[in-house]
Amino acid sequence: MRIAIASDHAAVALKTVLVAWLTDAGHEPVDLGTHGSGSVDYPDYGAAVADALADGRADRGIALCGSGIGIAIAANRNPACRCAQVSEPLSAQLARSHNDANCIAIGARLVGEDMAKACVAAFLSTDFLGGRHRPRVDKLSMKVPA
Repeated sequence: MRIAIASDHAAVALKTVLVAWLTDAGHEPVDLGTHGSGSVDYPDYGAAVADALADGRADRGIALCGSGIGIAIAANRNPACRCAQVSEPLSAQLARSHNDANCIAIGARLVGEDMAKACVAAFLSTDFLGGRHRPRVDKLSMKVPA
């Protein structure tokens, strides 16, 4: 699976671990940066993951920042992205099975490496259930009346 992955400076160490782990598992990570500890703006990296999903460069996305909150908000500004902030495997599984999330966000300052791997594993191994969830997910892409 091609997986877009990006982080800000607060999560670059976790991103490096996850890229190696994903590669070892046979996936194709698309590393969109950042690559150093210098301060960067998380919205740029959330947008990069969402753009990779929108244009087909990736099948799924992983967005990382200090809390996971800001980068999730940034990624979700692209209508092609359904990014869920997760901190344990059950939320990652439910994001896929009920919400058809194509991206997860993880906070590197809140979630350790092993838990992050468990979240990613649950996210990548879970299918969308469809059925009663499909109309609800469809509403996520509809414009809300003013």
